[in-house]
Amino acid sequence: MKFIHAADIHLDSPMLGLEKYDGAPVDEARGATRRALQNLVELAVQERADFVLIAGDLYDGDWKDYNTGLFFVSQMAVLRENNIKAVIAAGNHDAASQITKNLRLPDNVTVLSTHKPDTLTLEGEGVAIHGQGYSARAVTDNLAASYPKAFPGLLNIGVLHTCMDGREGHEPYAPCSLGDLMSRGYDYWALGHVHSQEIVSRSPLVVFSGNTQGRNIREKGAKGCMLVFVEDNEITDVAFKSLDVFRWSSLELDVSGAKHIDDIFDIAERAVQREAKTVSMPSAVRISLTGSSRLHGMMLSQEEHVKNGIRACAVDAGNGNIWVEKICFNTKEISAPPMTQAGSNALTGLLSSINSLQYDEKVLQELTDELADLFRKLPHEYLSDAEAVHPERKETLIRAADDVRHMLLGRILSSGGGR
Repeated sequence: MKFIHAADIHLDSPMLGLEKYDGAPVDEARGATRRALQNLVELAVQERADFVLIAGDLYDGDWKDYNTGLFFVSQMAVLRENNIKAVIAAGNHDAASQITKNLRLPDNVTVLSTHKPDTLTLEGEGVAIHGQGYSARAVTDNLAASYPKAFPGLLNIGVLHTCMDGREGHEPYAPCSLGDLMSRGYDYWALGHVHSQEIVSRSPLVVFSGNTQGRNIREKGAKGCMLVFVEDNEITDVAFKSLDVFRWSSLELDVSGAKHIDDIFDIAERAVQREAKTVSMPSAVRISLTGSSRLHGMMLSQEEHVKNGIRACAVDAGNGNIWVEKICFNTKEISAPPMTQAGSNALTGLLSSINSLQYDEKVLQELTDELADLFRKLPHEYLSDAEAVHPERKETLIRAADDVRHMLLGRILSSGGGR
């Protein structure tokens, strides 16, 4: 027997913000979650799986129209034609309170109760599937604590959308401990909510399958599902299978040895060429320039030139299959030019004020307070970016101030203003 464990499909989830970037692969990304679901169904058919488990967040909230639901129904019908069952536990994004529309599902699909733990017994396969979906978006109770004990003589599987004891970047929904799960006596826990694949325990198997398709730079790497093999009512193997059709990744480029801006372009070109050999699908990459470099100030003062030069190299080296999502300047100056070189007293005063942010907590707090109203108006996509300047992350303000200082010095010195 075989079964598939998937979660966090987020069907028709938009790739937020891509439209604002010139050259972004909007068309490839827009339908990615649908194509990942199709790949899931094709895998189930190809492997002759007995059933498919979806551990929450099938949808991404309420549908804009019925086409999202109709597409899902069509894919479940393909499973039915191949005698494959599907079992779904609703997550926070598709809780009963979040989805106002609904469609009749094919009879091979079972949606587990959202009011109490539910058990589906598959007599022919000798399997008991236990689970409970979300009735509301925010579920803070330990749902696992109420799941029934394992049914004797059957392969017992728990389906749960949970953060367990906490995972960075995920809401603390349906919290539980590994001990809570193990106490049920199940053979396999199919978990959802956490978007990275993780085998929490092997005895018994407690597994986050991760999401089926990455949707932003925080969801990097291959995405897919778990294919589980069973013999004589015992799990013999579990294997990750990628399903994604558009991939996100990051590259750190050490430019310490670069003597000229063109050297940075050469480094970027070689890195993208290596990336293109390992990823056989359209992809987005975030490039971070790192290292202590004498070009630090020059890069910041010629930011647009450097960024567009790297993007051009990436388009060429990636054969049009790789898009640079963002370029981050995380380099440091080997030794900062003395501020006395800045020329006028006005510029020296400006640079001194910027420099004081690193050492004067009061000045930094005043700047944070001044920026608070502005940051409250910024979109969530910006604020959730770990690279973004944010008033609650003072280190980002200090870094930004330091970059401005080096940028000003670079521009002044390159224009002869320091002589």
